[in-house]
Amino acid sequence: MIDDRTIAMEAGETSHDDLLGILLQSNYDEIQKTGNERFGMSIDDIIEECKLFYFAGHETVANLLVWTMVLLSRYPQWQELARDEVFEVFGNDNPDLDRLSRLKTVRSYLLILCAVNMILLEVLRLYPGVSALYRMCTKQNKVAGINLPEGTLVIMPILALHHDQETWGDDATEFNPQRFSNGVAKATSGGQVSYFPFGGGPRICIGQNFAMLEAKIAIVMILQRFSFVLSPAYAHAPQSIITLQPQFGAHLILRKVKDSRP
Repeated sequence: MIDDRTIAMEAGETSHDDLLGILLQSNYDEIQKTGNERFGMSIDDIIEECKLFYFAGHETVANLLVWTMVLLSRYPQWQELARDEVFEVFGNDNPDLDRLSRLKTVRSYLLILCAVNMILLEVLRLYPGVSALYRMCTKQNKVAGINLPEGTLVIMPILALHHDQETWGDDATEFNPQRFSNGVAKATSGGQVSYFPFGGGPRICIGQNFAMLEAKIAIVMILQRFSFVLSPAYAHAPQSIITLQPQFGAHLILRKVKDSRP
């Protein structure tokens, strides 16, 4: 496929308007501009970029929505709270960017709660997109008094840190979106750095805001249209295969929301 498209570009044909086409055209233009193939990407590089876009741009958001529906099925009170919030802000209209920022529920005896946002943050804490991040030291480093020679593989176990009771409290393994009612920094004794479903620092996921926006739009539209419960066939078995996903799928029973709300 890549060879066919490359030959077509070299013959002057317009590239396809998709990710692969954009990458190949950009790569071809760069090589033509510099006159040096070393400034372009190799075929292997292009293939890896396509894989990265798929897993980072599709798989992670899809899994976030799956785990959100699983947990809202297990905790119907949060499902109803989120649905009330959605109908309060959008009614039966499709979500728009302006009103997405106003997803909050107000209760006279509680603080202002951003229910949908808190739910997504808590789902990402319990089931982050990937269970760990891996970094290779390109030169000798010293971190917290520990020498790390060049070539050392450093593993940041996101899943383990997100479930750590010393950081998150005795209910660290439980679904409790309320912990994020005052923001991420105050949700944990370790502060903001204890929560990193999208990584952190200068290499934090460039698409995190877009991913959260996608997830909010999708969950809003689902809550407007359906209520859902776990099927008796559901077996809870998270497994990590690049991304953290349910090993046997997520069997849910969906029912159409009957009462349209103003």
